[in-house]
Amino acid sequence: MIYLATFLWGWLVGSLLLGFATGWIAVVHRGQGVTKKTMRWLSVLVAALIVAALTRIVPGRVGYWLDLGLVMFAIYLIGCAIGSWLRELVVSRQTAAS
Repeated sequence: MIYLATFLWGWLVGSLLLGFATGWIAVVHRGQGVTKKTMRWLSVLVAALIVAALTRIVPGRVGYWLDLGLVMFAIYLIGCAIGSWLRELVVSRQTAAS
């Protein structure tokens, strides 16, 4: 993980910024959500990928890509949460001032 943060920090920052922008836009655009059945399958898929990364089942370069993808996905989700939270603060302050 230290290797990923040291040498690929640009990609990780890009992932955070992309997540921030997506979170900022997502508050404004309310699209249809994912069904519960699809959400369960996606949760099982992510859990299986995390288990595969932690147990080092996938060796070599593909395992490295798996680790990098999971870290970038986690940072992207953090950026989404921060962006939507900040956008909600901005929108709620504007409506309170009106």
